[in-house]
Amino acid sequence: MTDPKRIVDEAVEDAGDDEDSALEQLVTGVVVALIFLVGFGLLALGEWWFWVVFPVGFAGVLPAAIALVRIYESRRGDDADESLTSETEDALETLRRRYATGELSEEAFEAKVERLLETETVADARESAAARRPEGDASEAKREAEFDRE
Repeated sequence: MTDPKRIVDEAVEDAGDDEDSALEQLVTGVVVALIFLVGFGLLALGEWWFWVVFPVGFAGVLPAAIALVRIYESRRGDDADESLTSETEDALETLRRRYATGELSEEAFEAKVERLLETETVADARESAAARRPEGDASEAKREAEFDRE
């Protein structure tokens, strides 16, 4: 049986996600501008049926365009989440294998797993490594920066 409090909590969380993305705002602006351009263009040309453009545009074309943008963004977001998860799982599997073969001590294994879980992106990993690096390793940091630029 479902918990009513959990359902309400999920609905509240979903309501907070109503902020439009930049792509959604751009598409909305372009579609609205085209609707006005076509509608008032037909009015200027003296077409008596110019008014049809407004209900069709705002009730049909605009919602369809926004729905397409949301579908596009959700599919693109799912692909990014899957690749990030698979990279993390691959790295974790490598650490497990190295620990199982005795290459890593228990302390080293735990420290590396903790660092892996703290850093979700390559940029996070670089920042974390720079924060742990002593001040005397500045030459290594310069070499690494040069390597990144190439």
